[in-house]
Amino acid sequence: MPLACFTCPNHCGGRPSTASSRWFTSLPFWLYSTAMSKTYSSTPPLASSLSPSPFFCFSDLVLAFMWASAQAFRMSPIRRKEFPQNLKQIIKDEDFVGLDVFICTADPYKEPPMNVVNTALSLMAYDYPTEKISIYVSDDGGSVLTLFAFMEAAKFARHWLPFCRQHNIMERSPHVYFESISHHPSIPQFEKIKIMYEDMKMKVEQVIDKGAVIEEYISDDQQHQAFNKWTKSFSRMDHPTVIQVILDKSKDTDISGQLMPNLIYVSREKSKTSPHHFKAGALNVLLRVSAVMTNAPIILTQDCDMYSNDPQTPLRILCYFSDPALKSNLAFVQFPQRFHGLNRDDIYATEYKRLFKINSMGFDGLNGPNYVGSGCFFRRRALFGGPSTPVPPEIPELGPDHVVRKPIISHEILSLAHRVAGCNYENQTGWGSQSGFRYGSLVEDFYTGYRLQCEGWKSLFCNPERAAFLGDVPITLFDVLSQCKRWCIGLFEVAFSKYNTLIFGSQSMGVLMSLAYSHYALWPIWCIPVTFYSFLPQLALLNQVSLFPKITEPWFFLYVFLLLGAYGQDFLDFVLDGGTVRKWWNAQRMWMIRGLSCYLFSSIEYLLKSVGISTHGFSLTSKVVDDEQSKRYGQGIFEFGVPSPLFMPLTVAAIINLFSFLFVLTQFFSGKNTEGLCLKMILTGSIVLNCLPVYGAIGLRNDAGKMPTQITIISTFVSVALYYASSLSL
Repeated sequence: MPLACFTCPNHCGGRPSTASSRWFTSLPFWLYSTAMSKTYSSTPPLASSLSPSPFFCFSDLVLAFMWASAQAFRMSPIRRKEFPQNLKQIIKDEDFVGLDVFICTADPYKEPPMNVVNTALSLMAYDYPTEKISIYVSDDGGSVLTLFAFMEAAKFARHWLPFCRQHNIMERSPHVYFESISHHPSIPQFEKIKIMYEDMKMKVEQVIDKGAVIEEYISDDQQHQAFNKWTKSFSRMDHPTVIQVILDKSKDTDISGQLMPNLIYVSREKSKTSPHHFKAGALNVLLRVSAVMTNAPIILTQDCDMYSNDPQTPLRILCYFSDPALKSNLAFVQFPQRFHGLNRDDIYATEYKRLFKINSMGFDGLNGPNYVGSGCFFRRRALFGGPSTPVPPEIPELGPDHVVRKPIISHEILSLAHRVAGCNYENQTGWGSQSGFRYGSLVEDFYTGYRLQCEGWKSLFCNPERAAFLGDVPITLFDVLSQCKRWCIGLFEVAFSKYNTLIFGSQSMGVLMSLAYSHYALWPIWCIPVTFYSFLPQLALLNQVSLFPKITEPWFFLYVFLLLGAYGQDFLDFVLDGGTVRKWWNAQRMWMIRGLSCYLFSSIEYLLKSVGISTHGFSLTSKVVDDEQSKRYGQGIFEFGVPSPLFMPLTVAAIINLFSFLFVLTQFFSGKNTEGLCLKMILTGSIVLNCLPVYGAIGLRNDAGKMPTQITIISTFVSVALYYASSLSL
């Protein structure tokens, strides 16, 4: 009786997976610029003072590497299918393994507690023995508001969980369920449950607005004692450990009499004099605290805004973890990140179709997908050394084989849990280097998955038809680019570490996996060709210096063939994977925008950091939705609004390319050198088309999301300065 299977198109005759990267886009540039180097000798004498050859050759090298590394994803893509309906015929309820769920949040104002609560409730309501589930909430902001929200959620869960089981509800996030259906008379108690949810939501939001727990909402001495831990000396970056057992599966039951899952609030100790390692540090604290309290063999790491969309998800992963042929070296099962609330055309390309789905299938055909931070089920043992080289923890209670025999609210358990959550506990230990989630990068997920696979572990990609998890996406361009810039800095930290993906990676897990990881670790270097091709040919054009072949020259047809062929294949793969024409076009546009903003700025910031110049630290992406911004996002209107330097290179490129395109049109209609204008019109015209939202934000809008005036003014001066500088150099 099968539990899971996979199809490999290279061997099974299935439709080839679109496990490709942006090599389709880079290939024409690569060959195009390689061929262009052959035309430099025909460049007019004016260009002899500053030849563009070195810049384009450097771009060629970058594009060639990105093209080559992306081929690893196309070697052996895999599609898998699970049969969870067969699992319960093989495993009895009492034999199901324990599941510890880690949810991380850090700021009640950027990550609203009601979002975190809905995520937790959807996970508590899994179709899985509830006494086997433990939910750990890491509050790195140390906020009493978050604790209050979860205490209220625990009360509501006593009604919500049996309601979901009784009526086999699929959307087990209350917010999503009540948003999707306003009235359902066929379900008993629907209105009662909805009123209870709205009452809980009102209390939590009132407490958030007030910034403190309202006295009338404190119902018992246990809550008083918990909230009294927030003294006047308690601050976000300096406070003692707070561990609060909100629900205890050994005694707490729902209204139907069934045991509830554990629900445990954890705010680790913070000190301004001790490093805290951001999210990786919070996850390691949860790893240790959970080991002391429950020590489940399987761990789910989940973002606070990504709720469960399929209550059978744990059964799906057990199909793999229970397979004798896989479980000896299977470290984790990764689900794709998928999102609700995307506008129709996904104007910011925040679906990241290649990153989270297409390339993951290609990864799966090698050694397994990379860890992407959320929707990932780990084998606890994998976080303590390689499959054949375990790393024993400093105390036996933290070991993956330790059996917890005492109640989680016992003095011994709570005392030890507080101890291992201390900010100095990791001193002189291997946490973050040899065991646990790894330190050294802002993208702790990418780095941890990479290090585990270097140690000999494998992973699997599980992509069921119904999304296992759904999350929120940023709805402003600034948030999208800021998030991506943070990722890029973290990726550089991996690429240039002693565990770099090219040398160390190839030695540890082979050339193909090394290339696949290097494609992402060096993701920000896309800024090099994007920036050069967005400025140099256009400035040369305005100074009447030709860098392109004429329509009668053989190289012209090669450029056109490669350009149309490559973009055509990229378009075909995107559409076959469920994309639309407009979404594909927006993905191309955002590639250019990221190249001129977050890729460029992250490269500069990492370089400054490397030479000892201080830069901005970690920052959260806001999950708060503004009504006006949400309305514009739904209409497909780009949101600028913030006077951020991230927008400046993009605006300068938009201005220079617009004038270059107008100059080309002037030459065309005047009949001057029409043979050499075609490629110039294609390049400048495509960039102008991509920049239409920028032009609209500069001159056609009066709403709060328009381009800030200071950005427009500064960009105009920079554009003029670049033109005059190029006229003196060329």
